[in-house]
Amino acid sequence: MTTDPYAHPEDLGTPTGSTMANGAPAESDEHSLSLSPNGPLMLHDVHLLDTLAHFNRENIPERKPHAKGSGAFGTFTVTGDITRYTKAAVFRPGATTRTLARFSTVAGELGSPDTWRDVRGFSVRFYTEEGNWDLVGNNTPVFFLRDPMKFPHFIRSQKRLADSGLRDGTMQWDFWTGSPESAHQVTYLMGDRGLPRSWRFMNGYGSHTYLMSNAAGEKHWVKFHFHTQQGVENLTNEEAERISGADSDFHRRDLFEAIDRGDNPRWTMFIQAMPYADAKDYRYNPFDLTKVWPHSDYPLVEVGTFELNENPVNHFAQIEQAAFAPSNIVPGIGFSPDKMLLARVFSYADAHRARVGTNAHQLPVNRPLPEVEEKANHLVFDGAMNHEVKGGPTYIPNSMGRGHSTFQGPVAEGWEADGEMVRQAYVLHAEDDDWTQPGMLVRDVFDDAQRDRFVETVAGALGGVRDDVLERAFVYWKNVDEETGKRIEEKVRAGAGDPIPGAPDEEKAEVREPLEESARR
Repeated sequence: MTTDPYAHPEDLGTPTGSTMANGAPAESDEHSLSLSPNGPLMLHDVHLLDTLAHFNRENIPERKPHAKGSGAFGTFTVTGDITRYTKAAVFRPGATTRTLARFSTVAGELGSPDTWRDVRGFSVRFYTEEGNWDLVGNNTPVFFLRDPMKFPHFIRSQKRLADSGLRDGTMQWDFWTGSPESAHQVTYLMGDRGLPRSWRFMNGYGSHTYLMSNAAGEKHWVKFHFHTQQGVENLTNEEAERISGADSDFHRRDLFEAIDRGDNPRWTMFIQAMPYADAKDYRYNPFDLTKVWPHSDYPLVEVGTFELNENPVNHFAQIEQAAFAPSNIVPGIGFSPDKMLLARVFSYADAHRARVGTNAHQLPVNRPLPEVEEKANHLVFDGAMNHEVKGGPTYIPNSMGRGHSTFQGPVAEGWEADGEMVRQAYVLHAEDDDWTQPGMLVRDVFDDAQRDRFVETVAGALGGVRDDVLERAFVYWKNVDEETGKRIEEKVRAGAGDPIPGAPDEEKAEVREPLEESARR
């Protein structure tokens, strides 16, 4: 039997369709079960829950994605009035809220250089008077996928081969070119902003679409943006490669030392707000995580200033054990039909229960403010490492004085859905496809110098990729932009292109061959 890791299923003597863990046929490895294409995900999608829950337990204790990172505490101060959009206390005019932020890379392990070309995690916790609110995002406004069923497969494609334990360019490009919805994010990744100078010099985004409701019950769909007040600055491929060899903790060190000397980094928070009814016929599906809302359609609205001004005292206790999860939500802010967001609402908290422990929420860094906790009346009990000593009934309803919530009816941060249960991608809106927005990024946002660097970067990242996947990659980039795709193909065929720091093929032949010759001698 072949050991080729890229062998087709029929070559390996296995059926072409996949199964669930119990051996039963799986309906789809690409589409989650939802109530209509734009409706919410279904809790009884066993294949989705099994896929996510098992993925969350693959690595202990290191985070599976976003392992390498660091963070700091700070404050968020409201400078604009968005009470017309939300009743959330954190956004009351003039309010100041304690925060915790964690920045990270996605693909690298805990000991990897943090200057490799990769998407950066950008997660912020707000310790509000209504409970903890976590905004779990990245330094890009989009993502590689629109359906969570493919998320574990995407992460595995960026990790290591099962046999050699090495990262592999063919594996990455095989997944990307087989998933055309990745084109927008890969274009961001291969552009200048794929190598931020440091965390202080990059923007952050909530990426997902959320729902806000105000005191009158009016609803808006929103996206969150954090624009760095230090200015966006990036590294070149050469700079990043040199730094990764000299200091694998460059970004971690930069943040800690900047705060230590009083050079506190700041970001301005904005939102984009879409009237609730607009989502039905907007030209792009507004819940698709691979799409942006052009600012010309929904301009940025200033909200406040986010500052980091307090370094951790114990990095493990306060940063590594911090359990950010989009399920940490507060009144006035809710979810949307964004399938990736809905799955993350389950998956992140479950990952922390597996990685940190059943009672991760009891750790000091994950607890709400003392005045909020004093009034807490949750029914989460026992489990390993429980140290909350609570008496009284552990069930509801009860006749022993422990109150419980009894509301029924339409929820403030909800939406309507009707239709068949389907496994299907989002319904396409007027201008929806996988190529238009990344093409606009290349043609309309990048200048000539940025396009030149982009071509160099992509060509370098394609070095060593297997021929059939390489051909698909050329088609992939020509679909994004014909001229740029041709330039990438010409450069790869000419054997040019700079190496990409952190890419699987970074070890060049001219470096390996002398070592191999020395070993033979």
